[in-house]
Amino acid sequence: MGIENTRSGGEGLERSCKGAVAGWLASSTPVEGVELFRASLTGEVYQKHRHDTYAVGVTDRGVQVFDYRGSARVSTRGQVVVLYPDEAHDGRAGTADGFGYRIIYIEPAYLCEALRAARGRPYPLPFVSEPVSVNARLSRAVEEAFRTSLESLSVDSLIVELAEGLMSAERGGRPAASPRVDVSAVERARRFLDAERTRVVHSSELEPITGLTRYDLARQFRIMLGTSPHRYLLMRRLAFARDRIHQQCPLVDVACEAGFADQAHFTRAFKSAFGLTPARYRALRAGPADLTGRRPVH
Repeated sequence: MGIENTRSGGEGLERSCKGAVAGWLASSTPVEGVELFRASLTGEVYQKHRHDTYAVGVTDRGVQVFDYRGSARVSTRGQVVVLYPDEAHDGRAGTADGFGYRIIYIEPAYLCEALRAARGRPYPLPFVSEPVSVNARLSRAVEEAFRTSLESLSVDSLIVELAEGLMSAERGGRPAASPRVDVSAVERARRFLDAERTRVVHSSELEPITGLTRYDLARQFRIMLGTSPHRYLLMRRLAFARDRIHQQCPLVDVACEAGFADQAHFTRAFKSAFGLTPARYRALRAGPADLTGRRPVH
């Protein structure tokens, strides 16, 4: 699996945050839709942004502070952080020593599939009301994911463990009864959006594919995948753009290939999704890869 790592002292980086950022980050995508991400950072790192994935992580060191659902949240070493899809949040160090964390980003569709297989019926995404907690099951799942070389079967096991762990951590926020969802229709829409990720897709194109009105599709899509069809498509375009950045493509070409109207539009969308501008993200990844936390030697 491809892994990349970076180290940065903050010099020469674009200043989009109030404080200077220093540190390194690394990521790996063992299978499409599952990303392992590790970082050690100082300063006010991430401005407000959203992911269309579920995020489950563990703070490794220091104090991690982020604004989420109207409150400042604090996570210290050993605590688990759970972020629901499409929820706005930022990220910063709580002390001058910075913070380190490991986190798994996973597409909601995988979790829904695992829960449906376990229960024999469609099941909505687990809603964990408290984003910071001590949760041994989720902590073990994250530890194991970063300890082993993930392949197909181990990824399946990880997804099941995360799904069941999130269910056990769920505290309200959703009705007990499962809403009625046309799973196959939502899946057809998702596959179409995946295939057409580098262009604008209109609701009128999805209605004949799914057999649902645009309003029914929007509701059911969010129930199953945690986000809207529009947001899902945007994140697919940004994921494609990020892959091209990993391949060292010029940012102006990346914006064009990913279907953005111009560089400014691309920069705004990327920063909104990942909390960093494309230029800053590329600078933080400019080094050899290592998810173990070892810094590259220059």
